[in-house]
Amino acid sequence: MSAQVIGLSILFLGVALIAGKMVRVFVPVFSKYFLPSSIIGGLIVLAIGPEVLGALSVYFPEDYRMEYGLLNENMLSVFSSLPILLINLIFAALFLGKKIPDLKTIWSIAGPQVSFGQTVAWGQYVLGLLLAIFVLAPLFNANPMVGALIEIAFEGGHGTSAGLAETFTELGFEEGVDLALGLATVGVVSGVVFGVALINWAVRKNKTNYLKNPEEFDENQLRGIIEVEDREESGWLTTSPQSIEPLAFHLSVAGLAILLGWAILELFIYVENISWGADDGFKIFAYLPLFPLAMLGGIIIQLLLDRYDNYKILDRNTINRIQGLALDFLIVSAIGSLSLQVIGTHIEVFLLLAVVGIVWNIFAFLIIAPKMIPENWVERGIGDFGQSMGMTAAGLMLIRIVDTEGDAKAMEAFGYKQLLFEPFVGGGLMTAASVPLIYQFGAVPVLIFSSVIMIGWILVGFLYFGRKK
Repeated sequence: MSAQVIGLSILFLGVALIAGKMVRVFVPVFSKYFLPSSIIGGLIVLAIGPEVLGALSVYFPEDYRMEYGLLNENMLSVFSSLPILLINLIFAALFLGKKIPDLKTIWSIAGPQVSFGQTVAWGQYVLGLLLAIFVLAPLFNANPMVGALIEIAFEGGHGTSAGLAETFTELGFEEGVDLALGLATVGVVSGVVFGVALINWAVRKNKTNYLKNPEEFDENQLRGIIEVEDREESGWLTTSPQSIEPLAFHLSVAGLAILLGWAILELFIYVENISWGADDGFKIFAYLPLFPLAMLGGIIIQLLLDRYDNYKILDRNTINRIQGLALDFLIVSAIGSLSLQVIGTHIEVFLLLAVVGIVWNIFAFLIIAPKMIPENWVERGIGDFGQSMGMTAAGLMLIRIVDTEGDAKAMEAFGYKQLLFEPFVGGGLMTAASVPLIYQFGAVPVLIFSSVIMIGWILVGFLYFGRKK
């Protein structure tokens, strides 16, 4: 495939993002529910591709049929490959540019949300595996590995789902990536819709401490446009452009974190091959994707910078822009290359997983959060609800609605919580290893392990933090 084809395919995704933004601006229903432009753009690409337009073209006259819709095979190949690359950049930059506090500070501020978030994530494994073992596998002949898809898709989101594509394929679970991406899309949309609905319910029941009218958004806020007088700096120049472009420098540091993660992964694979994985022994790291180790590489680099960098050379806002760029292109390309045919073939499995995931997350917010988060449980718990439905950005958006001025410290606690959350679940090591673990040991041992971890976090949340109310 030529570089020109790759370049044009990426430019096409940019056009789809602009189209998604225009739809968000001019179609009120998308503005009302804060649906990201990247998801709208991805749905546009999906509609004009082989899965929708291409499928419908069989009813056109023979000379006008389009197997790939308005796209072509090479473009779809680029679209399906991009998420696997971009997820590494997103996770490598996760902790770059922000000082990593000590564990005591993190625990004192964000401990209740760590307990709640971990309970929700491990609960998604428990319910997903129970569903797979007792319903999906025996009734629909589903692969037991579907039991991990609720957590992968809802907590991990589009990025994690797409990033695990190679792992699914290597383990003979090719349909996993399409099911996960479909679930992630359902999760994000329902997360925003149910999140706003839960906020309105909390206001009516006087359970919010700072928000009294959640509908006080002007037209531009709904459209996702920031007023001129409210605009903030998107990043600071930490290096002179005549020496090195600051954006290029920050991107290179993120690239260095990816390389460091790759070296760590290769070391783990080597150790595995000469120890427990030798002579057809069980293997985990051989099936582990790169992105959780890229995150570890980023943490190592940031710890070194915290200790030795006197110039504060990394700017977190610039890193955020790099992450946002990668995430937008990841989502639009992942949804645009989604296989509706695979989802249709496994529609019963897909719907049951989606319903169980949504019901569990809503139950956790309404019943578990108040018992774990001692104060401002709505303001703090709603962010975790949004994240547990498929996208951290949705959680941040919901926090901004209920804690606009930051009085509940919800944003601060949510940010600290990620340091003890994302290295393990929500796209971390367990998320990446869950499918290989089920492949190697079976669904029942992973269910037992997940249940023990979930119960442990429930006890911490109820008996330690809950009593501080």
